[in-house]
Amino acid sequence: MTAAKKVALPEFIETALAAAHPSWHAHLRSGLNAMSAEQPNYFSTLAQHDFFPTENRLFAAFTQPITSVRFVLLGEGPYPRAASATGVCFMDGAVQSLWQPGAGLSKPVNRATSLRNFIKMVLVAEGVLNIQNTTASALTSVAELACAPNSGWIQTGAELQANLMQQGFLLLNASLVFRTEVAPVQDAKAWLPFLRTILQALSMQNELEIKLILWGKIAEKIRELPEADKFLALASEHPYNLSFIANPVMQNLFKSLHLFKAH
Repeated sequence: MTAAKKVALPEFIETALAAAHPSWHAHLRSGLNAMSAEQPNYFSTLAQHDFFPTENRLFAAFTQPITSVRFVLLGEGPYPRAASATGVCFMDGAVQSLWQPGAGLSKPVNRATSLRNFIKMVLVAEGVLNIQNTTASALTSVAELACAPNSGWIQTGAELQANLMQQGFLLLNASLVFRTEVAPVQDAKAWLPFLRTILQALSMQNELEIKLILWGKIAEKIRELPEADKFLALASEHPYNLSFIANPVMQNLFKSLHLFKAH
């Protein structure tokens, strides 16, 4: 991609940028400039409407150094709820406890379909849960194991996110915003120049072997970008589909990461 002309960014964008790790700042600005070159009024229009995530968390996915990234996990867009949309892919901010003794997964996890199916997929991949039975009753014994004293298991959504980031996951969405009045595919199109810039920046980290993990049809279109050619891409259906739990590509990727182990 050619360098985009530098533009003045709205104050809400500048405030959100401050939360990103400094190693990302120049790349994020380049991506935002590229967006403005394609759609000059996009950010001014965005400022006039409500969107998720709130609380200046637009770039929350970029809090770790660029040199730490080993995986780019790309979903579709933020959850359509203020409490849930955290600025990182599929992690639901309304989830605190993962487990509920006597019931399996906690109620907030069960309401967060993508997160629920992701947890089930990892449990199946690690051999803790049988793919033939991933119902709530089957998860009861898993919750008992996880909640036992000195179990060594993580207990919260925040710990799960921390483990993913420690493994080098950039938890990103194809669109960084959700608006009730705009189709997700439309916002994803607007953010495409931004994503291309991010991929280009990551491809320049020559010592890294970075994998793209693409969840859902919107994310899978990233495969068509020339900037994606330098990465190994692993695609699957979106985790809100039940079939995601049995996806062999995702199971093979996550089974050795031990994401439920407390550190």
